[in-house]
Amino acid sequence: MKIISYNVNGIRAAMKKDFVAWLEAEAPDVLCLQELKALPEQFDQTPFHELGYECHFMPAEKKGYSGVAIFTKIKPNHIELGCGNALYDFEGRVIRADFDDVSVMSVYMPSGTSGDIRQDFKYAWLDFFYEYVTELRNTHPNLVISGDYNIAHTPIDIHNPVSNKKSSGFLPEERDWLTKYIDSGFVDTFRFFNPDPHHYSWWSYRANSRVKNLGWRIDYHMCTQSLSDRLVNASILADAVHSDHCPIVLEIR
Repeated sequence: MKIISYNVNGIRAAMKKDFVAWLEAEAPDVLCLQELKALPEQFDQTPFHELGYECHFMPAEKKGYSGVAIFTKIKPNHIELGCGNALYDFEGRVIRADFDDVSVMSVYMPSGTSGDIRQDFKYAWLDFFYEYVTELRNTHPNLVISGDYNIAHTPIDIHNPVSNKKSSGFLPEERDWLTKYIDSGFVDTFRFFNPDPHHYSWWSYRANSRVKNLGWRIDYHMCTQSLSDRLVNASILADAVHSDHCPIVLEIR
């Protein structure tokens, strides 16, 4: 199973940049999308159906904001829309597809960059999500939780850890949470295969950051440790330029 996760920062904008042709070439079995910024009826899904994908959406209720989706060539046994918490489901942050022996979740975690109110919202979300996933694993032990976590975990996951030590997305509390999350029984699949620095999944549009590779690795395929012996490969597709993020890939048996 080839799984790609991609924060497209607007599905309609990405489709104007040959996103469909890129998807046809990559041909993942499962595509997890974040930040669609569109309701399903606001764009043409026909090109995706023609490539063999079922398209499932959990949009935000606010138009032009947030939203997640899973496109899959493998028919799921069940699609779970949202996480059962109205506060977060209002913003379209979680969708899950259950297959025979694995469940794949697309998640868009909040950003706190706009100020203290949203940073507090992010902390509340992190507390909720940790408990949500802990409980979910009792019934769905083989989980792949893919998406934009909006946290760079370690100093090698960010281009300048010193100057960003007080920046949302690299705050000690956020990084400690991600450590706790991994220690609870998850594998950072990219780091499972790639220990080297300077691999990023998001770059600011400012200061020519992408060309200079001044980025952050904030997108992850996290899998439960029960899947660790089925991991084949994990990579970052930094050459895909439909968004300020780039796609990340996971292959499992």
